[in-house]
Amino acid sequence: MGLCWFLLSFLFHSLYAHNDFFTSIGQMTDLLYTEKDLVTSLKEYIRQEENRLEQVKEWADKLDSLTNTATQDPEGFLGHPVNAFKLVKRLNSEWGDLESLVLKDTTNGFISNLTMQRQFFPTEEDQTGAAKALLRLQDTYQLSANTISNGDLPGVVHKSRMTVADCFELGKIAYSEADYYHTELWMAQALTQLDEGEESTIEKVTVMDYLNYAIYQQGELERALELTKRMLKLDPNHQRANGNLKYFEFQLEKQRKAEAEKKEQEDKKREKKVLDKRDAQRKRSKDPLPERKKYEMLCRGEGVKMTPRRQSRLFCRYFDNNHNPWLLLAPVKQEDEWDRPRIVRYHDIISDSEIKTVKELAKPRLKRATVHDPNTGKLTTAHYRVSKSAWLYEYEHSTIEKINQRIEDVTGLEMDTAEELQVANYGVGGQYEPHFDFGRKDEPDAFKELGTGNRIATWLFYMSDVSAGGATVFPDVGAAVWPKKGTAVFWYNLFASGEGDYSTRHAACPVLVGNKWVSNKWIHERGQEFRRPCAIVRVSVLVSMGCVSVQGANDYASVCAVFLLLCPSTQILKCCEVSGQHML
Repeated sequence: MGLCWFLLSFLFHSLYAHNDFFTSIGQMTDLLYTEKDLVTSLKEYIRQEENRLEQVKEWADKLDSLTNTATQDPEGFLGHPVNAFKLVKRLNSEWGDLESLVLKDTTNGFISNLTMQRQFFPTEEDQTGAAKALLRLQDTYQLSANTISNGDLPGVVHKSRMTVADCFELGKIAYSEADYYHTELWMAQALTQLDEGEESTIEKVTVMDYLNYAIYQQGELERALELTKRMLKLDPNHQRANGNLKYFEFQLEKQRKAEAEKKEQEDKKREKKVLDKRDAQRKRSKDPLPERKKYEMLCRGEGVKMTPRRQSRLFCRYFDNNHNPWLLLAPVKQEDEWDRPRIVRYHDIISDSEIKTVKELAKPRLKRATVHDPNTGKLTTAHYRVSKSAWLYEYEHSTIEKINQRIEDVTGLEMDTAEELQVANYGVGGQYEPHFDFGRKDEPDAFKELGTGNRIATWLFYMSDVSAGGATVFPDVGAAVWPKKGTAVFWYNLFASGEGDYSTRHAACPVLVGNKWVSNKWIHERGQEFRRPCAIVRVSVLVSMGCVSVQGANDYASVCAVFLLLCPSTQILKCCEVSGQHML
């Protein structure tokens, strides 16, 4: 009975873990081996079929020669008793054997294998998700449809070209989402490849029909009319095209009469047409991300706001965290990545063997990554986070325990109240749009169930190099940090006062080419009271707020300790009047 439950739970886990293939490149590698197995099975079926047909062909050739000879002199041929016997034998027995051979079913092995593997195949949702990922990459990195179709992407090793059918499918998916901007781009690319002579089962008129509608929906009546006329040359009886011809001509004439803008203004409009059309599509789709342009610029390596003067204040150093015993003989390599907020990178902080162990532990249990729903306080999936993640506990493997201890030694922060090590693998165009790691004032219950306070800091390991894309960017301050295998970055999400640092809003840029693996540790407030005490500032604790008045104190650290003990952590700013400088 126990064995049955184990097998059932294993099967359920396998089926569940392999949902949303497009959100994890690491798990998509399993699909390659599945397909390879199916190809092997298919080739075996072909071999058996070829062997069967060869036997039938040999029989047919032999009888063709025999019957040709026999029918030239039928009576003379059958006058030989052996020939007469063999004719009877062939028709009575051998043709029956041939019938069995022809009817022999060699598909059983292949069909059985295909049926078994199909339960692990990607779904329609996966195909749509992968298509949307390509469109996202096209926008973020400003790539033309032709560039993507030709496979001309930076850092590509295995170049792959898209067919007319591939382009048409992308256009159809965009069309189904009322995304006429991308529908136009990909239907136009499909039409271009057809015009260049590429063979396809997709007809030109079908492509042009979609393209025509997308152009019309974006308000370009002249182009829509031209394309309609071209359609009618290919198919004069096309019902929709004939109807559109009259409608477009009427609307265009009406539009021309209403136009009052000067030619110079029209020229300026044409220069900005591509940008305007994309902005219009964003308005139609009600894009919720206000800083999208800034975010995408940073992903492309543009718009970084680090001045030479500020850059000159960033340094590299060997770091032992105030003579930590574990770091005295082997200090870590620390590099300043950014000044405000302070972001530091640690080089050679995790080994290849440790990365391998972490990935091996995480891969079987990767599930679609979730986010905190501010309305419910619960975890849920979101379209703006395309990855799969798994949580690793230190009791599972000594490597996880060592990694957690290393983070504690380097940061000086308590790990007992931190969240478990989260491992993430990004999928096709994998990303995590701009977000905060800490809970804001409008999310009072964000981490209530943990009972460990807010997320005070973030530690992020990069466990793979990424050929193109995949940067961690901070749109509000114009910072970009690029993945480098074996390194980790660290920043504080909260000021020492407990207030959130809103400049730490960050994002994981879409992965353009490559496979991105990261792991992170979210460190919480509780347990850090003496490891990261409040800043030493000139304060007076207001008696009216229920705190002891402290004025003219020389020992600022003692004053800090007093109001930390007397005032709840969430009320520090209300209890304490800060003067001289902001509490950091």
